Amino acid sequence: MLEEIRGLLILQDRDRRVLSLEKNLAQLPQDEARAKAKLAGDEAALKKAHDEFVAAELKVKKVEMDVQTRKTTIQRLENQQFETKKNEEYNALGHEITRYSKEVDELETKELEAMEEVDVFRKKQSEAEAVLAKTQKIVDEDLVSIKQRHAQMEAQLAEVKAEREKLVANVDEDLLPLYGKLMKSKDAMAIATLKNGQCTGCHVKVIASTAIAVQGEQEVTQCDNCGRILSMDE
Repeated sequence: MLEEIRGLLILQDRDRRVLSLEKNLAQLPQDEARAKAKLAGDEAALKKAHDEFVAAELKVKKVEMDVQTRKTTIQRLENQQFETKKNEEYNALGHEITRYSKEVDELETKELEAMEEVDVFRKKQSEAEAVLAKTQKIVDEDLVSIKQRHAQMEAQLAEVKAEREKLVANVDEDLLPLYGKLMKSKDAMAIATLKNGQCTGCHVKVIASTAIAVQGEQEVTQCDNCGRILSMDE
C-alpha cells in the first residue's frame, strides 16, 4: 500500500472518530432533556393529588364552619326561647331550633364523609410523592451518567484531535485538499478499498486501467464513478 494512502487511512480513521464523538456530544443535551422529561408525568400526578387533598381539607373546614354557624344560631334561638313568654313565639322558635338541629346532623354526616375523603387523598398524595421520589432517583442517576459520559467524550475528543494534528503533519500536502473535499462530500469516507474490481464506497466496478493502477500501487488513484481515493483490499 502506498505510504501516502496509508497515512490518509489513519487520518480518516481519526477524523471519523472525531465526527462520531462530536455527534455523540451533540446528542447529550437531548438525552438530558429526555431524562428530565421522565419527571413531568410524576410531577403532574403529585400536583393533582396535592390539589385534591387541599380541596378535600377545605371542604371539611367549610362544613365545620357551617356546623358551628348553625350551632351558634341554635344557642341564640334557645336563649330567645327561654326569654319569651308568648307560647306562639316559643313554638316558632322551637321549630327553628329543630330545623337547624336537623341541618347540624346532616352537616356532621357530610363532615365525616369529607374527612374520609381527606384520608383517601392524603394516601394518594403520599403514593404520588413516593413514585416521584423513585423517578427522581433514577433521573438523578441518569444525569450523573450523562455528565460522566460528557467528560469522558470531551477527553477522548481532545486526545483524538491531538493525534490528528500530528498525523496531518506527515500527510502529503498536495493530497490534503482532495482528501478534505472528499470527506465532506462522501459522508466522511474519502478512501475506499478496491475489492473484486469494485469500489467499496459506491459499489461500482471500475474500469480495467483504474484497477491496474490501484494494484500497481505507484500513484494515488481515484474511483471512476465516485471519485474516492482507492486502496487495495488487504
